[in-house]
Amino acid sequence: MANFNKVILAGNLTRDPELRYTPKGTAIASFGLAINRKWKSETGESKEEVTFVDVEVWDRQAEVIAQYFKKGRPILVEGRLKYDQWEDKNTHQKQSKLKVRLESFSFIDTKGADGGVPSEAPRARPAAAPAAAADAPAPAEAEPPEPEQDDVPF
Repeated sequence: MANFNKVILAGNLTRDPELRYTPKGTAIASFGLAINRKWKSETGESKEEVTFVDVEVWDRQAEVIAQYFKKGRPILVEGRLKYDQWEDKNTHQKQSKLKVRLESFSFIDTKGADGGVPSEAPRARPAAAPAAAADAPAPAEAEPPEPEQDDVPF
């Protein structure tokens, strides 16, 4: 039987990321994510529900998220579901929790928390070009092609 465990969520942080380290120095961050869903009922009434999900992230990504994300900031996370079980130390009852183990993420907004200043997030841009390439004219950006029009009903 084939298995597939993939989650993609976009939402807002419900709290500042909590960063901690293992005894071997591995970074672990955890944060809550709120995902809103809005729709209209059959009567036309606006409805809304919020789903809260706990997210766990390891290694360098944990440090980056702890540095650049705060409560309320939007994020897109991609990862897998992870089911944790443990026994409560006080009541000796079995406890469990389903959470998302983050594998990658994306910054959704381009503005900082103050609404006007661009984010200070690291940019994924190539290193500076050699001096010879700097003298060459910059290529003109072509507009993306128009999407094809199909008669598909969806």
